[in-house]
Amino acid sequence: MKKSIIAPLAIAMTIAGSLLGGHQAMAEGKTLRMVPYADLKILDPMFTTSYITRNFGYMVYDTLFSMNAKGEPQPQMVDTWKKSDDGKTWTFTLRPGLKFSDGKPVTSADCIASLERWQARDNIGHAMTAAGGKWAAVDDNTFTLTLERPFGLVLDGLAKASSYPAFIMPERLASQPTSKPLNEVVGSGPYLFKRDEWAPGNKVVFVRNPDYVPRKEAPDGLAGSHESHMDRVEWVILPDANSAIAALKSKEVDMIEQVPPDFIATLREDKNLTTGTLNQQQVYLVMNHALPPFDNEKARQAVAHAINQNDTTAAMGYPDDLRVKHCDTFFICGSANETSAGSESFKKPDLDLAKKLLAESGYKGEKIAMMLPADVGYLNTATLVAAQAMQSIGIKVDLLSMDWSTLTARRAKKVPVSEGGWNAFVSAAAQFNVDSPITNTYLGAACGNSLPGWPCDEKLDQLRSKWIAATDSAERKKLLDAFQVEAYRTIPNLPIGQYSTVYSTQKSIKNTDKLWGLPNVWVLDR
Repeated sequence: MKKSIIAPLAIAMTIAGSLLGGHQAMAEGKTLRMVPYADLKILDPMFTTSYITRNFGYMVYDTLFSMNAKGEPQPQMVDTWKKSDDGKTWTFTLRPGLKFSDGKPVTSADCIASLERWQARDNIGHAMTAAGGKWAAVDDNTFTLTLERPFGLVLDGLAKASSYPAFIMPERLASQPTSKPLNEVVGSGPYLFKRDEWAPGNKVVFVRNPDYVPRKEAPDGLAGSHESHMDRVEWVILPDANSAIAALKSKEVDMIEQVPPDFIATLREDKNLTTGTLNQQQVYLVMNHALPPFDNEKARQAVAHAINQNDTTAAMGYPDDLRVKHCDTFFICGSANETSAGSESFKKPDLDLAKKLLAESGYKGEKIAMMLPADVGYLNTATLVAAQAMQSIGIKVDLLSMDWSTLTARRAKKVPVSEGGWNAFVSAAAQFNVDSPITNTYLGAACGNSLPGWPCDEKLDQLRSKWIAATDSAERKKLLDAFQVEAYRTIPNLPIGQYSTVYSTQKSIKNTDKLWGLPNVWVLDR
């Protein structure tokens, strides 16, 4: 049943008062008001894989390289670069005039400290370190990367679009411990964060950065110029779907980043709106490998045999043209690395086998703590479907309702449930966080990682390393298949559905065709 829009006029009037009050000074400028998919609580994009924090990072920071719409690395903060003939030395020179929001120039020291912090967190960064990657300054604007052996993913890593992008920040901030998030925000990106107007649970405000130095190339994916057409961008936090849709229809907001599935058909038919897709998404289940019962691979396999992907995406409400009813691959169906290897026994649920595996795992009927996001509707539904599948094979599920930001904070806790830990949660990832053994956030996580769930499988680590090193396409395909076979055995995380995210904007908003992968709102105009 479709959700009804409750008292849209009253809601719109309430929103109008909260949005427009205090903004008369901006009347002569351009303001974009967007409803993000969740509230913002963590400001450090190198501390969490949460997309809302990543999106915040793109507003205020910049990267050395960025991906264009074809997925190709392009220079961003870098002016020139070169690679030695043996592939072991890379030299990078920054574009002139780059400046942080505190007025200080961007230097090689800032880049090196930021990249070392990135290497400590990111999958490609870890692999780069394993290849002997070390950074050194030549002068204030030029620095080098030296490797003990060639590493073909250097530019891919520096241009990585998500989880974790290699954002550049001042050395004094980047050199701080990664054990807790940074709260100070100093970047060289297209916007300035207005901390004085930040109201958690209500709004996040950005204004155009007057010192931002854009590239001359036109925007292309996340590459090219990030120069904003808008003087001010507001993220308006409206977790209630009815309120968000009413605000869009009454023109109190200009954009909804992720349209709730129940409203997609209605908004597609509205002639006053533009509705389109940002990317392919995979919804997946994370089971905590550090705590019973999911520290046993047979318990994880049991859940995998109980899940029905079609049930997940159908319950989430996505139209048939925006979802894949079943996808065999741990990677995105339709991507270059799609493979069905190892999926033979997982094509449809087998509850008898699932119950057998669960019994063999030693599960004794204890409750598992499953975190349920209350403010992200599609993940709430997917979580309920996954919980039902677990219950169908005898797992006792204790659903703990909380907002998404609270969930992302709790999932980082590697402690017993009695001390605030957890056993399972559901999340989602965009295509560029899923589509290879190294960019996939969970499949790319080597033993010793800091990812929530803390997966570790030494054979996966070995196969991943071989896949990274392989240069022959046939050998890479063979290793990719072997990698997925092992992934189906150990279940680092579990894909439970694939769908497309949908945005909607006022018809007056221009350049929506340039939106790519995430809300890169600097491309938008009116």
